[in-house]
Amino acid sequence: MKSFGENPDPVVVLMTDFGVKDTYVGQMKAVILSICPKVHIVDLTHAVTPQHVVLGAFFLERSLPFLPPHSIVVCVVDPGVGTARKPLALSTGCHTFLGPDNGLLTPVLEMTGLRGCVSITNPDIMLPERSSTFHGRDIFSPAAAHLAGGFPFWKLGEPEDPSSCVRLPSRGCRVKADGTIEGNVLFTDHFGNLVTTIDTSLCLNHREWFTEAEGIPPLPLVETYGNAQEGELLAYGGSFGTVEIAVRNGSAADRTGIQNGSQVRLVRRSKTVTGNGETKA
Repeated sequence: MKSFGENPDPVVVLMTDFGVKDTYVGQMKAVILSICPKVHIVDLTHAVTPQHVVLGAFFLERSLPFLPPHSIVVCVVDPGVGTARKPLALSTGCHTFLGPDNGLLTPVLEMTGLRGCVSITNPDIMLPERSSTFHGRDIFSPAAAHLAGGFPFWKLGEPEDPSSCVRLPSRGCRVKADGTIEGNVLFTDHFGNLVTTIDTSLCLNHREWFTEAEGIPPLPLVETYGNAQEGELLAYGGSFGTVEIAVRNGSAADRTGIQNGSQVRLVRRSKTVTGNGETKA
């Protein structure tokens, strides 16, 4: 297997739920740069909702196509830190992923052609003194830095069977017998847009669909914000590849009061949509 250290410009990508108010992210970066000063660090996000493993897995999945070649990706959303859950390293041949065995790495485990899976047990690539609650700094960051410097992947620890690793249950949407597509609001982004689990590949012809959610009128699915008036609610295919509900130049979360986890439906325009949001064939 090619060593990632052969890349003259190694990249470490960080994704956590640590936020930026405290020093947690800074300490991780300091550890990485102390071990491998030449590494380039990319902050994918540190704003995963705390302990929201499903959201972290979603962010990871939707970011995979944009990672630089041979990235070393450190993912830490770890409510079970310090317990018996294993710290994992996965190699796809294109990238290496480090993170807890709690389902966060599900998008990588489900990729075809996974080339390596180990539990990180080698003390030589950890900090000598390790906290039971900060494996992001004490295990995952130094392991990533050593990989960036050319340390062999297989020497990180013990080989694991990928089929034994924790996978999240399917989080996606449901297509009902009548063609209605059901999903949920997964999270609210910085702009107040409601990002759902409904994949836009299921509704490629936007003009055929209405979007429904409790407390709002049925919304025709449109292409972009410019298809709505200032302050108007709209539904569209967002950059994550899922349906989103927004307010043009405003916050859909504030306007509607819709919470994360709320149900959202896509209904074909061929159905009659009543004033109360019910549909009739």
